Amino acid sequence: MSGSVNKVILVGNLGDEVKLHYFDSNNCVGRFSMATNEAYKGKDSGERIVHTEWHKIVTRNKLAELCEKYLSKGDQVYIEGRLRTRKWNDNGVDKYQTEVHADNIQFLNIKSNPDIVNKDSN
Repeated sequence: MSGSVNKVILVGNLGDEVKLHYFDSNNCVGRFSMATNEAYKGKDSGERIVHTEWHKIVTRNKLAELCEKYLSKGDQVYIEGRLRTRKWNDNGVDKYQTEVHADNIQFLNIKSNPDIVNKDSN
């Protein structure tokens, strides 16, 4: 196999509101955090343990505007995308942030507008 695959699929809940940034008249970027949970039983205690993983999600243009319009903190979504890592320098220190660049987002459980649930937003 000569190629490679960079694909992420997540189902989880928004951790905050979608924030849009317009950088010219026709283009925008939307950003929000998303939580996914993994539950398991503790080895020694048998107690149920829940681990929450936080993901930075990035959307663009029409998809970003749809997310900003319909999604709110706590809403459940299905996301397909790819991983991207940004690097920048902050006062001589290299900083990194890995993000999921979403190509497809499906609204699964929308509290503010249940009529749009299960519609493909792409």
